[in-house]
Amino acid sequence: MKSRRLARPDPAGRLSDEEQARVDALKARDQEVRAHERAHQMVGGQYAGAASYTFEQGPDGRSYAVGGEVPIDASEIKGDPEATIEKMEQVKAAALAPVEPSGQDRKVAAMADAKAAQARAELNRAEDEGGEGERGTTGEKLQPSLSQQIAEMRDTETPASPSSASTGPADLTAYAAQAYRHPALAGIVSHGGF
Repeated sequence: MKSRRLARPDPAGRLSDEEQARVDALKARDQEVRAHERAHQMVGGQYAGAASYTFEQGPDGRSYAVGGEVPIDASEIKGDPEATIEKMEQVKAAALAPVEPSGQDRKVAAMADAKAAQARAELNRAEDEGGEGERGTTGEKLQPSLSQQIAEMRDTETPASPSSASTGPADLTAYAAQAYRHPALAGIVSHGGF
């Protein structure tokens, strides 16, 4: 069995054409990964944590981000279905914020939809039990927000699929925002995951 020697840059610091192509692919991937995770953080706001990255060293000796994740708090707000709905809307928007959301991002968005639907059902039950619904300080009946009206219209047009709640882990206190794979890195990035 023949051992394969890694090509080393020459003493002047020049890279071979193959090494330069690899560095270029790693640079492009680094930019995509960072932009993807930054989009999750910006839209996730107070519910998003700090991004963490997986790095690969290029032939030029520099480290490049080839994967990343941003944790997000997607827990319900106990006893406050309206706040839960608003939070889940933000979680969904954060999951779908990157230009090309990953499969994991889409699963998180679906789970946020499911939690928002549960909170809406809880809110509707509370209003039905209360009789006339929620009232303002002067006694007038409050109108639901525009986003609630749209969501309710969407729910009546296409009922939630029972399988949507089972598309991922039950505990959504954090999720890994999986960056999409860059085709140029298909042979370079050998580890699984992001």
